[in-house]
Amino acid sequence: MQDLSFFTTGDGVRIAYRFDGDASLPVLALSNSIATTLHMWDGQIAALSKRYRVLRYDTRGHGGSEVPAGAYSMDRLGRDVIELLDALHIPRAHFLGLSLGGIIGQWLGIHAPGRIGHLILANTSSYLGPAPQWDERIAATLSAPDMNETAEMFLGNWFPARMLRAGGPVIDTFRAMLLATDPHGLAGAFAAVRDTDLRRTIALIPNPTLVIAGRDDTVTAASHGALIAATVPGASLLELPAVHLSNVERPAEFMEAVLTFLPAR
Repeated sequence: MQDLSFFTTGDGVRIAYRFDGDASLPVLALSNSIATTLHMWDGQIAALSKRYRVLRYDTRGHGGSEVPAGAYSMDRLGRDVIELLDALHIPRAHFLGLSLGGIIGQWLGIHAPGRIGHLILANTSSYLGPAPQWDERIAATLSAPDMNETAEMFLGNWFPARMLRAGGPVIDTFRAMLLATDPHGLAGAFAAVRDTDLRRTIALIPNPTLVIAGRDDTVTAASHGALIAATVPGASLLELPAVHLSNVERPAEFMEAVLTFLPAR
């Protein structure tokens, strides 16, 4: 597997990224859920890299990227993507984001629509308030002795009970991602979500947009996806029988939707 590469953002944070696919292909950028790494997309890379030069990166505070102290903002997370594209001399890329990655995608569609082509927003929301619940979660994350309890909470939110009971390599992989997540990076990202409300401004997104929602998602409810699709002009909506990580739980249906929506060139 290709090693990670790195670039440094305008505010001095080292961000990890990697490419898959031939350099002559159009670029598709992937953005991760909170508390995961770019490896959350491993199951999609074989198919995607046949048609696209796939660019994955670790959100600041996660994976191989640095963990700056304090609260993060959605503006900063969005600018990280723009600066990554700039550093790699990529004028425009299609963008697929899930959960936190989908919120970043919405920010890009509002603030930098010329830098992205087609936009896919999976299992995400334009608003996940109110703020006090996030303050409590941040405090609990930073005061916990380890990530064990947090990891089990996330797994319960991400996957159906049958998958958790069965266990196996997929669950083990995501548990390992969670346990390796720095609490300060997680808390910083929680703060960015806490302070974000894009419910009105996503009406400004001009890009062709596909929204994928999970019927049984308790984090970013299917109704949240429906609201995004109803607000972004011309957006289409697909609801899958899934919980939160629909690309992992329903990989065939997820990939069919993505490849059907994205232009081949």
